[in-house]
Formats: sequence, C-alpha cells, structure tokens
Amino acid sequence: MTKMEIQEMVAKGDMLPLMEEFYTIQGEGYYKGTAAYFVRIGGCDVGCHWCDVKESWDAELHPPTETSKIVENAAKYSDTVVVTGGEPLTWDMTRLTQGFKNKGLKVHIETSGAYKLTGEWDWICLSPKKLKLPTQEVYDNADELKVIVYNKSDLKFAEEQAAKVNKDCILYLQPEWSKRDKVVPEIVDYVMANPKWKVSLQTHKYLNIP
Repeated sequence: MTKMEIQEMVAKGDMLPLMEEFYTIQGEGYYKGTAAYFVRIGGCDVGCHWCDVKESWDAELHPPTETSKIVENAAKYSDTVVVTGGEPLTWDMTRLTQGFKNKGLKVHIETSGAYKLTGEWDWICLSPKKLKLPTQEVYDNADELKVIVYNKSDLKFAEEQAAKVNKDCILYLQPEWSKRDKVVPEIVDYVMANPKWKVSLQTHKYLNIP
C-alpha cells in the first residue's frame, strides 16, 4: 500500500494512528472500577503542559492500523471500549464506532471536545482544556464533564465549563496527579461547598494498573 493510499484511508477513518490498546479497569469518572478495553489513538495538538501521555501527541510516531483490526481486538476482551488519546476527535470516528456497535459493544470516548464530534457514542467524557475549548456540539452532548485541577484558578475554569454543558451532564473535579497532595484538600473543600460537583481520582494509578 502506498503512502498516499494509507493517508486516504486514515482520512476516511478506515485506518487510524493506533498508539496502544489494552484491557484494564477504568480508573476515572462515572465508570471507575469497570472493566474496559482502551484504544489510545495518536495525534493531539491541544498541548497540555501536564499531559501524562505526551508521547501520544505526534501521530506520525504511531502506525496507521486498520480500523477493522482494532474492532476485532476489542471484541475479544470486553463489552465496553473506551476510545482515548491523544485527541481521538482529530480523526473521523464514524467507521470505528460503527465497527464496535456491530459487535454489540458499549462505546465511550474521552475527549477535549476541541474538534467536530464524529462517531456514535454511549458515553462522552468531556475534559476541556484552556488552550483549545470544546465545540458547542460536544458541550451539548457530554454525559460527563471532568475538569483537571492543577491549581486554584482551575476551579474558576471548571465553573465556566459547567455553565456550557447540558443540564444532565455529571460534573467532576479531578486533581492533576503530580499536584494531588496540594490540590486534593482544595477540591474536597470546594465540592463540600458546591455539591453539584463530585470528586474524581485516578484510581488506576493507586492500583498500579494501566
């Protein structure tokens, strides 16, 4: 297959830059504790300084993989698949989610929401970033808003984002891992004073699993 043919397939979503895929326990947010197959798609230009998977940013480092193969692998392990990145909505997710749906899988996405919403999702976890804000379509369709708290100013940002999502969206504040000792007490106090919010923790890191 020529480089141009591969690029055309990636553009259509028939191939995607796959960074990694693995079966584990969802560590964060509403579905924490649930077994799920994770598909991490390469490519992201949002550029958060505290990102814990910076190696996902450059899509060129991750081999274009046939979408059908990704679907087949996921179907062997779990009835729930989580598509993450990088920023998965950099790419057209239509073919990937159709494949998962055809296998009877529940399909979740973790996204910054900065790009057009493509694909068919059972659960949308929106984790907005200041450098590139979500589209209105993602705000309107988010099931879960997860704001990462690195310092106190992020609490103000969280409220700004909460004002933009739909009324049924569940609101989470999650400490940035490297700052957790400092910000956890602030988050706890904030949630107790503002109980529309819930605390999310990266429990997979405490469990020492992927």
